[in-house]
Amino acid sequence: MTGTLAPTQPLTAADRCDRCGAQAYVRVLLNSGGELLFCAHHMRKHDDSLRKIASDIQDETDKLIESKKDAEER
Repeated sequence: MTGTLAPTQPLTAADRCDRCGAQAYVRVLLNSGGELLFCAHHMRKHDDSLRKIASDIQDETDKLIESKKDAEER
């Protein structure tokens, strides 16, 4: 889901899931103007509901795959 919104900043280790406090890898921009941050687990759990109220979703869960590959190469 994409829209013509102002560009968002990449998520960092300081961004935390609003549900559990783990590192956030997904930013959900709401139709109402707010935003929510989620870890990959909670985004998967609430994906269908969030897509109904989101104007845009910034998904950086691919960073998890990169991190796993880096760890396996060591």
